[in-house]
Amino acid sequence: MGKEYNIIPKTVPRVETKYRRVASPLPHPDSVPLLEKLRQFEPISMRGMPPLVWDRAEDIQIYDKYGNRWLDWSSGVLVTNAGHAAPEISQAIVDQVHSGLLHSYVFGNEKRAALVECLAGVAPEGLKKVFLLTTGSEATECAIKLSRAHGIKVGGNKKIGIIGWERGFHGRTLGSQQAGGMAGQKSWIVNEDPAIMTAPFPDGFWQTDTSFDAFLAAVEARGMKPENVAGVIMESYQGVGPDFAPVEFVRQLAEWCRKHQIVLTFDEVQAGFGRTGKFWAFEHYGVTPDIICCGKGISSSLPLSAVIGRESIMDQFGPGSMTSTHTGNPVCCAAALASVQKIIREDLTGNAARLESTLLEGLRQIQKKHPDYIGYVSARGLVGGMQTMVKGKKEPNHDLAHNIIERCFHKGLLLFAPVGAWGQTVKIAPPLTIPLDALQDGLAVLAEATDEAIAAL
Repeated sequence: MGKEYNIIPKTVPRVETKYRRVASPLPHPDSVPLLEKLRQFEPISMRGMPPLVWDRAEDIQIYDKYGNRWLDWSSGVLVTNAGHAAPEISQAIVDQVHSGLLHSYVFGNEKRAALVECLAGVAPEGLKKVFLLTTGSEATECAIKLSRAHGIKVGGNKKIGIIGWERGFHGRTLGSQQAGGMAGQKSWIVNEDPAIMTAPFPDGFWQTDTSFDAFLAAVEARGMKPENVAGVIMESYQGVGPDFAPVEFVRQLAEWCRKHQIVLTFDEVQAGFGRTGKFWAFEHYGVTPDIICCGKGISSSLPLSAVIGRESIMDQFGPGSMTSTHTGNPVCCAAALASVQKIIREDLTGNAARLESTLLEGLRQIQKKHPDYIGYVSARGLVGGMQTMVKGKKEPNHDLAHNIIERCFHKGLLLFAPVGAWGQTVKIAPPLTIPLDALQDGLAVLAEATDEAIAAL
């Protein structure tokens, strides 16, 4: 469980750089009543982020009303791949609002038609059916439904098994949370579906046996046989790290799925749209799934998600039997179309790839300086992570991660709350528009905040 940040204003050193400005106590005293109002009317689960009231966001920076400015390393939880309030995206939203059409349900609209054609065009060959939804959780629920329906079609009522991965995350709804591997987040379910299991994820740090045989053994230990498995759902990289599986492991997994008519889904909700230096993160493995779940960075702004898949899988349900109230909302579609076009036109995927070495080297330097406290660092494209540990132990340290993020906030670098199976990871995810000098500036802040947090232990 996460921790709340204190909303009592604290005097911090003044900061003034090209990308950051801190000119008041934090949080600003005038923002405290609003923060208190949010705490009064929203559930406790909505707390946990650094106490900042956003006024506006532009490209790679967040502003409050009081003259403070943060370099954003959150992308609003990996949403604003094309930058905050990109002019093209904002104009597309405004134009659609002024057109007079804000909603159409499943009735056709031009923006939806343009977007599904666009998404089919950037998907791998064979994945040309696109179902638009609202959230990542909704997309993964849909993928589980499609996988199980396909399993029943090809193997009968015993082919219903779904395999996810330990420490995986696919959302907070019933099915998506069961397919995820955060045990502490599933206690409310109690009567979990016995046909949904999680296998050890071969990250090489928490799970040192990265062989495909270890996966097969885990499936067998659960009493599942290939003929009982309908689908495998895997984050293209696990968001808790980011952690990638070994390439050969994933290729063997894809072959195993093909051999046994198992639907393979890659969850690209936070990994897609250029984040890792490839348009789709599964491209790093050299395989093609049967289903892609995507969202977040699809629009760089408004709520939208998509399931993209093979026709034989996507067309299992008849007219009217697989729909969503806000499917293909025209305003959201306008935003997404503009965002995808910007990512492609400006080669933001390439920018992420080019900056990967700078991000990874910066994290490695921090780890090298504090090997007793920083157990593992990783980066691919413009997503990175630094996993904090109890001194000298392979034991997660949520408090240290929380402290580092708070100190970064006080210095004008914005990250979201610690992530990871135990809240031990400082996650880095700037907009893909970030230039080299801004990335270097953020790394310097992170290194300084880490030094201070460890010195204070």
